[in-house]
Amino acid sequence: MLSSVYGPWTLFTDLGIIFALLLAGKLIRVKVKFIQKLFIPPSLIAGFLGLALGPNGFGLLPFSGQLGTYAGILIALVFAALPLSSPKFSFKEVAGRVGPIWAYAQLGMLIQWAVMGLFGLFVLNFIWPQLNPAFGVMLPTGFYGGHGTAAAIGSAFEGLGWDEAKSLGMTTATTGVVVAIILGLIMVKWAAARGETKFIKDFSDLPDDLRTGLIPVEKRESAGQVTTSSISIDSLAFHLAFVFVVALIGYLLSQGVKYYYPKLEIPVFSASFIVGLIFKKIFDATKVSDYICPNQTSRLSSTFTDLLVACGVASIQLSVVVKYAVPLIILILTGIAVVWLITFYLGRRLCKTYWFERSIFAWGWWTGTMAMGIALIRIVDPKMESKAMDDYALAYLPIAPVEILLITFVPVMFASGLGAWILLAALVASVFIIILAKKMGWWISPAKTKA
Repeated sequence: MLSSVYGPWTLFTDLGIIFALLLAGKLIRVKVKFIQKLFIPPSLIAGFLGLALGPNGFGLLPFSGQLGTYAGILIALVFAALPLSSPKFSFKEVAGRVGPIWAYAQLGMLIQWAVMGLFGLFVLNFIWPQLNPAFGVMLPTGFYGGHGTAAAIGSAFEGLGWDEAKSLGMTTATTGVVVAIILGLIMVKWAAARGETKFIKDFSDLPDDLRTGLIPVEKRESAGQVTTSSISIDSLAFHLAFVFVVALIGYLLSQGVKYYYPKLEIPVFSASFIVGLIFKKIFDATKVSDYICPNQTSRLSSTFTDLLVACGVASIQLSVVVKYAVPLIILILTGIAVVWLITFYLGRRLCKTYWFERSIFAWGWWTGTMAMGIALIRIVDPKMESKAMDDYALAYLPIAPVEILLITFVPVMFASGLGAWILLAALVASVFIIILAKKMGWWISPAKTKA
């Protein structure tokens, strides 16, 4: 009989069940053809199983009441690992090589936040005055941000008195992943039939490893380099220690600010990201970076993300979803239309080469997660010949701070009654980026897009 008092063995039980559900999700992905065709990730399947069988569903799995809290901890670990796995870069290199992709990706983020946030504030709130003013930003929270951002912003809003935010964000994030894949595959089939794709001619030619997620021996790649001798400390433990220390310092920084300035609350994930950036600069200057393998820290970040998705979806409060069902459905349908227009309208005008490959990656990213974008681009560009991933990775480096600022300050601004101003600022910034793109010669006619 499991104890009703939360303790170390309760944490062990929760993690054991989550990992068991991840394995079950993987088995389902391997065996069920319908799931393979939709490219639904095992972490999302695990989350659905946990939601259906856990306390928020049939109550068959003995999850503790802390399942939702784990998402907030895991997102701090994800953001702590990100700077440690990033390469060195210069803004000159970014501007010279990937200016158009930067403009495209930055606009995709700012317009989604601005338009959907204002839609919620001035349309949905007009129809349903009882809605929280920040209801509209739950769409970009889940679509552009994914489950990680939903956990981060949900935790921030919880601290500011809106306890339903996390469930709403997790719901839009989960819907976004499904939308990313289903509509993404429809777009891929359409583009292949019209000759818009450059590297595939028939959608049915996709290799089995993309469908099942099981990589054959001849295609397997290294997960990273061993940088320390196991006689002293295992390399994985070495990298795990860095990530946890960065996240811990971020947590202490967040708590310290909250203690000395109660009105100013810095989310733990934001503080962890800032601490990670500082550590990264120190490590680069002292050669410590020579012993930190980006692949290993990236794998750790992906592991925490899988756990985050599973825990986040399983912790959704269905009563909240039912309570806001009608405005939530309207928000999601409007969001799908807005993001579709942003993605493919801007894609034809800012992607000079391989416009569809770059646009379909953006679609997966802006509705689901970066992983969904990767899944879709691997379908249309199996050998990554378009170099879209390289350019996006470089372009995202100056975008990340803007995203962090939005995630950090949107809850605070809405709590202060100033939410509309930060959304309008994002809209104005979008206009300036379009003007810049035209002046720099990045904006092109759709007829000129070519491979």
